[in-house]
Formats: sequence, structure tokens, C-alpha cells
Amino acid sequence: MLWKRGRRSDNVVGADAGGGPRMPGGRGGMGIGGLLIVVVVALFLGKNPAELLSLLGGGAGPTTQSDAPIDAAPQALPENEETDFVRAILGSTEDVWSKAFEGGRYPAPKLVLFSDSVSSACGSATSSVGPFYCSGDQRVYLDTAFFNDMTRQLNAPGEFARAYVIAHEVGHHIQNVTGVMQRTAKLRAQGEEMEGADGLSVRQELQADCYAGVWANHAQRQLQWLEAGDVESALNAATAIGDDRLQQQSRGQVVPDSFTHGSSAQRVRWFRIGMESGDAAATRLRCNGCNRNWRREGFNPR
Repeated sequence: MLWKRGRRSDNVVGADAGGGPRMPGGRGGMGIGGLLIVVVVALFLGKNPAELLSLLGGGAGPTTQSDAPIDAAPQALPENEETDFVRAILGSTEDVWSKAFEGGRYPAPKLVLFSDSVSSACGSATSSVGPFYCSGDQRVYLDTAFFNDMTRQLNAPGEFARAYVIAHEVGHHIQNVTGVMQRTAKLRAQGEEMEGADGLSVRQELQADCYAGVWANHAQRQLQWLEAGDVESALNAATAIGDDRLQQQSRGQVVPDSFTHGSSAQRVRWFRIGMESGDAAATRLRCNGCNRNWRREGFNPR
């Protein structure tokens, strides 16, 4: 992936510079063994990580929301290739989505780079929960050490696979600013089913996958930066984090009624829908191709 062609975003910050004070401790006691599903499903987290961990019976995650003041001194971002990569990918998402919003009024999110643990408006989290988006402060949180985990633990290497991770979390930001997350919360409060292959949680995650595909389509048009094997690496990552694959690895069986993010086939399909259509119309992000998986009528995720 020729990612160095991308414009660098100014919205990548260190944790102490705006993501909240760093929390003491390392990665925590959550090992890959029986809790692999918790570690990896959080890769494409679209809600408070504590909720996901609770659904899956996992250990520690972000705690309750906190308005504690930020008293740590701002930390400079490390000047290395990983930071440069993140800035290039986030810059590309800004360029793509700014064109999709009417008048270019895209409220770009901040991306907070942290190490080991962090505090957000959604609570405190360790690196074990993986990258996540917090709607409370409209920020994406990422410990770039997770990129190594993708290669070692998920067998999902590749720069475009890593870009897909970032683009998916930005997809949750799109859902937040366009009201999808608020609609989800309202339906949840009304007792709408969240889990399961046709649940709200899965539909929300697949829509974010689709938005990641839309970004990939338009970014390629703008930069011509994909090389042979790049698309396959992203599809491999989507396959690796399907609920069915993770459940089989961690539990030895697949339980569709407990799906929260979608099967491998679903995730691959909806990324492909976004990437092949590039459907990001200029009028208030009326991305109809991606919205199909949100509407219950005619929803056919397989």
C-alpha cells in the first residue's frame, strides 16, 4: 500500500493531549486463551467497550463515564512510521467524508494514540479492548501495538488491513454524527433485540464495515495507492474478526444468537458492498447501499 501518498491529518493526538489522563498499569490480565473473543471483537467496537465485555462475559474494560478534569501535561506524538501511517489514513478519511457531507461540513473526529491504557468520555480502557470509538467525545482510540496483535494473533497482516481498522472506527463516527447511534440507543431502550445475526448491534457494525468500504473506494480513486494483495488483506481481516470465527476459536462452537458484530461472510460482504459501489452521495451522506443493512425491511446480510 502506497500510503505515503496520503495527506497527513492534524487530528491525531496523544492521550494526554486530549484523550484523558493515562491510567497506570499495562495491558491487564486478559490473555488470548478463553477471552480471545473479547480481545478481538473489540477491534471494531462501536459502543462503550464495557458493554461488549459485559455481553461476552469478559473481564475489565472501560468503567463508568467520568468528567474528571484532565491534569496531565500534553504529550508529543512519537515521530515514527506508525504515527505517520495513522495520520495518513485519517487524513484520507477526512478528505473522502468531507466531500460526502453537504458543503464539506464534516466534523472530523480526533484520533487518540495511547499506550497500555487510556481514559475517555466512555470510561477507562486498557489496550486489551482494542481500538474503539467513543461517541461521548467523538474520538477514535488506538494503541498501535494492536497492529502487531493483528499479525500475530489474528493472522491478519498488511497495511490496508490496518487502514481498514481505522476506517471502520471512523465509520462509527459517521453513524454518530448522522444519528444512527442515537436511533440505536432509542430502540435499545424500547426493548429492540441487540444481539443475533439480525440484531441492531450486528446491523450497526456491518454498516460501519460498509462505510469503510466506501472510504476505500474513494481513497483509491483519489490516490491510486493500493497494490496487489491489499484488498485481500482487508478482506482477510474482516474474515478473521467474524463472530463465527471468533466463537469457534474461543468456545469451540458457533452461537448465532449471541452475534454482536456479524459473521465473517457478513463482514466481508458489507465491506465489498461499500467498496464496489462507493455510494457516498453528496447530499447529507445518503449512502443508500450501506443503509440497506440498517433497515429491517429487506435486510439480507448473508
